[in-house]
Amino acid sequence: MNHPNQDSQLAALVLAGSREAYSQLYERTITEVYRTVRFLIGGSSDTDDVVQEIYIQMYRSLGQYDAARPFRPWLMGVAMRQIRAYRRKRWNQIRLIKKAQQSGIIADYDFSGEVVDKVSYRPLIASVERLPYKLKQVVILHYLNEYSQEEIADALGIPLGTVKSRIHSALKKLRSKRSSEILLMGKVEDLHEA
Repeated sequence: MNHPNQDSQLAALVLAGSREAYSQLYERTITEVYRTVRFLIGGSSDTDDVVQEIYIQMYRSLGQYDAARPFRPWLMGVAMRQIRAYRRKRWNQIRLIKKAQQSGIIADYDFSGEVVDKVSYRPLIASVERLPYKLKQVVILHYLNEYSQEEIADALGIPLGTVKSRIHSALKKLRSKRSSEILLMGKVEDLHEA
């Protein structure tokens, strides 16, 4: 049985810094949130990630919660915004892939999938790790954590133009590093053929 006042009281305790209250609030709401996410994103394997993002965003936004109002509808509002963001991101990815396939244009080399797959592509990770910190920071936030450029600007407290410039510079360095590795590999293979 749901007690709306108890949820609001737990939210107030979480704001006061109680980890126990956060745990109780999570336990009281997780089934509803998980079921909603699973239904709205179609049982995707990303359900757990979206649910985690909802609870992270809930914690970050709790200071904006009005305790005079019911907690669960507010939490569902947070959930809906995160689900909408997930669906928009997936739609944009699919749209870009289809557009590239239809146009037949060979797009620039996309490092994002390789950055996520750390185990299978260690040379790329090593290249990213050698980037200057400011460039590495935006690459990790954008490609590994999938932050939008606007979110990175907010997170780092820098202008959006600076974020775009850093991503461009980082990708340029990674591409030139990859090109030089390919050329070097070709020369080594030529030596073995002789």
